[in-house]
Amino acid sequence: MICYQCGMDAGKEEFCPGCHADLRIFRKIEHISNAYYNDGLQKANVRNLSGAVISLKQSLKFNKYNTDARNLLGLIYYEMGEVVEALSEWVISKNYQQQDNRASGYLDAIQKNRSTLENINQTIKKYNQALAYCHNGSRDLAVIQLRKVLNMNPNMLRAQQLLALLYMEDEKYDQAKKTLRAAGKIDTDNTTTLRYLKEVNARLKEKNTGKKKKDDDLISYQSGNETIIMPKRFKESSIGSTLIYILIGLVVGVAVTAFLIVPGVKAGFQAESKKQQLEATDTINTNNQTIESLNKQISDMQAQLDSAQSNQDEVQTQINSYEGLLNAYVTFTGGDVLAAGDALAAVDSSKLSESAQGVYNTIKDQVDQKYKETLYNTGYSAYSKGDYETAINDLKKITDMDEAYSDGSAAYYLAQSYRKSGDTESAKPYYQYIIDNYPDTERASTARSYVDAQQ
Repeated sequence: MICYQCGMDAGKEEFCPGCHADLRIFRKIEHISNAYYNDGLQKANVRNLSGAVISLKQSLKFNKYNTDARNLLGLIYYEMGEVVEALSEWVISKNYQQQDNRASGYLDAIQKNRSTLENINQTIKKYNQALAYCHNGSRDLAVIQLRKVLNMNPNMLRAQQLLALLYMEDEKYDQAKKTLRAAGKIDTDNTTTLRYLKEVNARLKEKNTGKKKKDDDLISYQSGNETIIMPKRFKESSIGSTLIYILIGLVVGVAVTAFLIVPGVKAGFQAESKKQQLEATDTINTNNQTIESLNKQISDMQAQLDSAQSNQDEVQTQINSYEGLLNAYVTFTGGDVLAAGDALAAVDSSKLSESAQGVYNTIKDQVDQKYKETLYNTGYSAYSKGDYETAINDLKKITDMDEAYSDGSAAYYLAQSYRKSGDTESAKPYYQYIIDNYPDTERASTARSYVDAQQ
């Protein structure tokens, strides 16, 4: 088991051998997360996708690093037609686990297929356009858009439910029921689908009851192999009345044709023309919305990537600090003061636990003075021998820690080493430090002459 605090492999220990963190509660949390994951997996196997989503979200609530649960949640979103949510879960999963992660394969399969990406973008755009038509009261255009969406992505559950709702508004209950049954095959226990289906069945029952009442006014009898259906009250007409009825029917037919059918045909042509114009406008809007949607998705995914990378960098910094502290302790106990000092310089004490900071402070108090003394001796010796590169390396470490060390001697010989190695620009700040802080010394006079010469 990996320690949540320092990142060390703790095995089956109850306390981390590195930072002594209590891992018992963390193990319980991990077991709860796995239990919710198993529950979600069982529900997904019987296509209870809504229930599986709830269980997997609970699993991630207890352990956000459970990549198996996150990958399965992405697959369920993808199966329900929620592609953007699926991609988001896989991107987060990939950032939490870089190696041996199935999410990498899922993302590559989608990103390498340009037609799939384009199909996803068009589906989202058309669904949003259908919502806009619904808000504007254009239900017929919304139905057209949703049919296009389902042709492109038959598993988009939200589109199935919205289309069924529009059919119910138009009292097309048979079509609504067919659509809801298709939605039920995607997610068997979706609450919204079941609620709509219950309402449709109730409406169909009322409609069938009304038909039966009308059928009570008819009678039927058998004539040979044929069944004759006729009204209960039937009066046989004479030839004269029959002719009159025929003439009245012709007159009414001509009138209906002149005043109803012809204007209706004209209105139909006009409506069709308007619909084609709206579809052309919709195509233009589609391209603009596609670009906008893609830009937003890129921004959201980049923000998620940055957040995940920041968390990963924070953990890595903490691990490096503990490694540096361990190296400092080992080298210090072995008597290598220089190596211990270099290791301590790489430790960020703010990332350590309280007990680890105590170890850090103890080692630092004992190492610092010997470290600076050893560096000064090796640096001055190298300067005396003309090895200015080594002198600069050792003396620079001292001045970074304590510029006033040995009454400014380290800063003075560092400036001399820079000057004699030909780097007068780097020497100047240290000469100026000697002039400002030790003005009445011989070194200050020497430093002033070199600064004046440079100017």
